[in-house]
Amino acid sequence: MSNEKPIIAVTLGDATGIGPELIVKSFQDDAIRNLATWVIVGDKRILSQGETIAGLTLDVEEVNTIDQVENNVGTLYFIDLANLDPSEYELGVLSSESGKVTGETLKYVLDLAKKKQVEGVIYGPLNKEALHRGGHHFQDELHFFADLLDCKEGFSEINVMEDLWVTRATSHIALKNVSDYITKERITQRIRFADETLRNAGIENPKIVVSALNPHAGEGGMLGNEEIDFIIPAIKEMQEEGINVDGPYPADTLFLRLEKDPFDCLLAMYHDQAQTGMKLLGFNRGVTMSGGLPITLTTPAHGTAFDIAGKGIADPGATKEAIKMVVKMNSNNKESKITN
Repeated sequence: MSNEKPIIAVTLGDATGIGPELIVKSFQDDAIRNLATWVIVGDKRILSQGETIAGLTLDVEEVNTIDQVENNVGTLYFIDLANLDPSEYELGVLSSESGKVTGETLKYVLDLAKKKQVEGVIYGPLNKEALHRGGHHFQDELHFFADLLDCKEGFSEINVMEDLWVTRATSHIALKNVSDYITKERITQRIRFADETLRNAGIENPKIVVSALNPHAGEGGMLGNEEIDFIIPAIKEMQEEGINVDGPYPADTLFLRLEKDPFDCLLAMYHDQAQTGMKLLGFNRGVTMSGGLPITLTTPAHGTAFDIAGKGIADPGATKEAIKMVVKMNSNNKESKITN
């Protein structure tokens, strides 16, 4: 596409959670709306649910297909799939029907992306268990997206909170299985992924730090050998390739290093090792991005928040940041292709 500003698809997320409310609140902001042309895809009744909960309305232009969408920056188009009756679920309660429809809606927008009819996707919070119960049997949404986009390798999830980027060697797997996945090949792949992703975001020579897996970085092998056998060799190989990476550092003090020795990206070994610190730094500002795919997908880093669904108190801060991020990455990727 040659348009100066992109056409971006938007989904409402799992209808039983706070996603519809967040989308309605976020697009009240003119600065957000004017970043792109937006195509919201879902059930109009679910959008209305979000409006009622938020106590706000969205001015949308309904179309039947993407072919009716024109590149009018700031316009909110809406494609009504009419695929989920609100009487079929309860707010704040996990629903297999909502999970089924959430996945089907994502399939719809990713098909648009494959046809290059949209240039990015921002999706409301979803629930992995609901997706699975709804028939979408994947390890997590990242692997779901990769399968739909025919992407076999080189992809990973990365989180962003202001200037800090965080990615992981392993993600949505049982803790008891983590050490089985810590190999030199996996660590080098993730370091390259982090370096490339941050460079695509406009960060020159990003500084990457790597977490240890074991307490106190293994204490020279007394508490585990993963650092000696896999993590350190991977870091040294990447340093020899010219990547600005260092570590491994004990996980319990990694976030404290930001004060005295700032870095751009943390490569953690497993999910909670990364997410706990990042969410403490700014729960309502964090963004999750599915990187290494042929199209950028972003979402707020928090979940469906069943405990506050329907109460009208959900904070749209992270959703707004996710919207900004998908536009920024799309723009940077275009500039990179032109430069190369």
